[in-house]
Amino acid sequence: MAFGIKRVMKEKKRKKIGLALGGGASKGLAHIGVIRALEEYGIPIDFVSGTSMGALVGGWYAMNGNIESVEKVITDLKKKDNILLTEIVRKNGKPLLKDRSILNIIDRQFGDFKIEDCKIPFAAVATDVKTGAEVIIKDGSIAKAIKASAAIPVVFDPVDIDGRLLVDGGLINPVPADVVRNMGADIVIAVDVSTHWFDMSAFPAGSLNWRNIYSVFNALLAVMGYQISKEILKKADVVIKPPVLGFDLFDFKSSPSIIRTGYKETRIAMDQICSLSGCNEPKRSNMERFWDFLLDLN
Repeated sequence: MAFGIKRVMKEKKRKKIGLALGGGASKGLAHIGVIRALEEYGIPIDFVSGTSMGALVGGWYAMNGNIESVEKVITDLKKKDNILLTEIVRKNGKPLLKDRSILNIIDRQFGDFKIEDCKIPFAAVATDVKTGAEVIIKDGSIAKAIKASAAIPVVFDPVDIDGRLLVDGGLINPVPADVVRNMGADIVIAVDVSTHWFDMSAFPAGSLNWRNIYSVFNALLAVMGYQISKEILKKADVVIKPPVLGFDLFDFKSSPSIIRTGYKETRIAMDQICSLSGCNEPKRSNMERFWDFLLDLN
């Protein structure tokens, strides 16, 4: 009796891609441009982790897989919805920012949605106030997870999740490349929007009133985040650093320009990303290339 030789053809396993989005207040809007560029090139995103603004943009995208909806809401924000320095209040025992700002936006957009129902697996990073430990939130209310991850100390109230008081994840893990790696990503693309340079000359002698001190406080948080993230970023395969130094931490009115920095910087890194992931550059018409040329000039 003759036996045939059965050939088993194994489909080449696609590498899973994880996106780690760092914190940086309005600078984190560059993440929108990053994701838009990745989508344009057909780069699949299999996992998303985020800290602070990275958790907001990343969680929003992970929830519905539609970056255009994120960009539309952000760019259409009314002035009263922005996190502006004019919203700072001084009340004993109260956070510095009125809760009607970004917190209401989170509640409106996310509602009762659960992380485990996201189209793309998502994790937000926060810091335990009591122990200083890193807390990785992978289930439960996505709105609470994002609020906790973005709860800048002194600015926002800590968020209670399962009996733990949580604040900004940037204090412990500003760009969670290691988190998305542990979620199962073979290739990690990290987006770092931290500010590693703080120019004190922007504050002339005698000008540091309480409003400016608030700006100094947040700038120093950004510098600290940069220092912490240097080791964590070594766990990423690709690190994208949009040039957002010239934007203020709460410069939401410049959101189109900030988003554009993320898009352009990702385009620059696309050869490396495609080499690692095996993607091909999409075919583009001459007109599309012309508009790309104009975009690069800006």
